Amino acid sequence: MIAGLLHQPSCPDLLAFLSSHLNSGRLVQLVGECEISYAGRAASHAEAGNYLVIVKPDGSIQVQGAKGVKPVNWQPRTDHISVSLEAGMVVLTAERNSPPEVVRVVCLDPHLAFAAEFSQEYGFVLSGSEAEMRRTLKQKPDAMEMGLKILEEELLTDVGGVDLFARDREGQLVVIELKRARATHEAVFQLDRYVKLTREQTGQQVRGLLVAPSITFSALERLQGLGLEFCEMTVLPVLEEDRQLSLFDF
Repeated sequence: MIAGLLHQPSCPDLLAFLSSHLNSGRLVQLVGECEISYAGRAASHAEAGNYLVIVKPDGSIQVQGAKGVKPVNWQPRTDHISVSLEAGMVVLTAERNSPPEVVRVVCLDPHLAFAAEFSQEYGFVLSGSEAEMRRTLKQKPDAMEMGLKILEEELLTDVGGVDLFARDREGQLVVIELKRARATHEAVFQLDRYVKLTREQTGQQVRGLLVAPSITFSALERLQGLGLEFCEMTVLPVLEEDRQLSLFDF
C-alpha cells in the first residue's frame, strides 16, 4: 500500500517526508541526483549522479546506479538512520555499530520520493541443502565478507559442529553459522554457544557471523545484544565447476 509520494520535492518537503516515513517500518525509495560516501572498514565516494536509494523496513539500505544489479553501496542492516538539512541539501545518514560503518547520501536534486507499507513478510529459502551452501561459501568466502579466509569446515566442538571457522582480514577468528531459511532465536543461541566455547578454548577475541537469507526481528535484536553479526545471503555465488557449458564452450 502506498503511504506517500512526492514529485520534484523541495528540500524542506523532502526532509519532512523522510523524517515521517523512515524508521516507521515502511519501505522508502528516493530517486534523484545524489552524492554517496561510505566510511568504515574502508572508504569510498560516488560522485554526483542519478541514483535510486532504497531503505527497507529492517533498516537495510541499497544505493543503485543506472546499470547492473550490484549496488553502488549498501548496508545489510543499520542501527540508526537519520535525515538532516546541511547547506540547504537533505542528507540521509545510515549508521551501523558493529562493525562501525556510515553511509551518507547527499540529495543534490531530488526527483521523486516514495513510501509504501508491506503488510506481510514472506519466507525465503536458498536452493540446495545447507551442505551445498557450506561447500559454496567455503570456496567463495568473499560473498560473506571481503578478506575472509576459511580455516575449517564442519569443525566439531563439545556443543555441536561449527559450519565454517574463519579468520578475517584483520586476523580475528570468526565462527560462522549458516541457515538456508529465515534465522530464528535457535540459530542465534547456537552461534552464541560456539563463539563462547571458541573464546574459552583459544583465549582470543572471536567474532560470530550468522549467514541466512533473512532473520526475524526479535532474533536480530538478540543477536545484536550479544555482539554478534548478521550477513544477509539471498543468492549463493556460482562456482566455476557448477557453470553449465554452452554450445560454444565445446
